[in-house]
Amino acid sequence: METQVLEEVKQIRKLLAKLVGTSDLPVRKQFSIEAIQKAALEFKKLEIQRGEWIEEHNISNVIRSAPYYSGKFIIEKFVFKNYFKHGRYFYFKKKDLLALKNELKKKNVHLSRYMELLDDQEKFKKKIDSLKSSGERRGRRFKIPDELKDITTAPYSSPSEEIVQNHIADLKEQFKKNNWYEYIDVYHDSHAMFKFEYYFDRYLDSGLKKQCKKWCDDFNYANYALKEIKKSKISSNSNV
Repeated sequence: METQVLEEVKQIRKLLAKLVGTSDLPVRKQFSIEAIQKAALEFKKLEIQRGEWIEEHNISNVIRSAPYYSGKFIIEKFVFKNYFKHGRYFYFKKKDLLALKNELKKKNVHLSRYMELLDDQEKFKKKIDSLKSSGERRGRRFKIPDELKDITTAPYSSPSEEIVQNHIADLKEQFKKNNWYEYIDVYHDSHAMFKFEYYFDRYLDSGLKKQCKKWCDDFNYANYALKEIKKSKISSNSNV
């Protein structure tokens, strides 16, 4: 009985070795970590050939709104799990990309524009932070005059929330009056972006383009100021 079991185990090992493609190796090496990893890689290649895995630069074949090489963004922003890297390229499970596509469609999210929005918000924040900190920079080498003293200022008094809200309301009225829906996208009622299309940009009236870009900058500035005022109020109330 024991001999029969051992013989069956040997047969199973032979079948497994053929399945993973290591039957040509010595018995001791047929199921080594290296052999299994190699077999797994070969299996992945077969799956790629069958279209079960999508290479990063082909993601737009599944999610049409995906820009070229959006894989890293998808992995980080959506915590996408089912992917692997082969050589220099990432491969994504097609089934999960289709599921992501459906979820984005449900939420009415254009992937490329979403990436542009986050990038634009980050650039605007850096611009504001740079302006705020420009007066705080100091060189490592300096000399303070002996007579320099007693020069100070009180904390800046922020404008009332109402003034900023009125400014935003005026900007919205201007937006509506000029029918700028065609040229500007407004997201979550707080951040505006000028619509840029490379192939048509040079044919757009330069004065109109300048007006739209200025409106976006004014609108984003006002909303940023409103957010800071509200934050300041919360901070003041918490210190009382």
